[in-house]
Amino acid sequence: MTNPPVLVGAVPLLHVQSMSISQGYRIERIMGSRWSQATQPTVKTIAIEAILIGPDRLLVKKALEAMALTSRALAAAAGPLLAVAGIPVVSGLTISLDMQITDLRITQSTTKREALDVSLSLQHVPRSNLSALAGEAADMALAAGTAASRAAPPPSPGPRSPGPPL
Repeated sequence: MTNPPVLVGAVPLLHVQSMSISQGYRIERIMGSRWSQATQPTVKTIAIEAILIGPDRLLVKKALEAMALTSRALAAAAGPLLAVAGIPVVSGLTISLDMQITDLRITQSTTKREALDVSLSLQHVPRSNLSALAGEAADMALAAGTAASRAAPPPSPGPRSPGPPL
């Protein structure tokens, strides 16, 4: 069974090691009270750790660097859709539009000379209310489709036994 790629813009990351999404709400204390309330959403961020392998690893690296360098002012020149929707991130975990690369770290080591480790951070930068709604609708459709498919992973072939008591 193969893992589907994570698409960052048009760049497929085939060997993603981990992906996390952070989002929540800012909590503020109500003045003169011991109560607090959620006032506004915090910024949504996505962190991706991947390995680039194969003969095209340097091309993928350059494509990620080009997206990271593309500022909001240059988004229209980089592609008509980026001016409207930012960088889309499409995976089995989320469909998120309006993302912008905030941090890109590429590492090569002596232990993995034929591979590049990539650490990528993206932040939600909404372009318009319409694109934000479209992104949320796509994410909801992904969740509904995943729940409807009920595709469970195959069971582990190894026997299970309880560990030592703690």
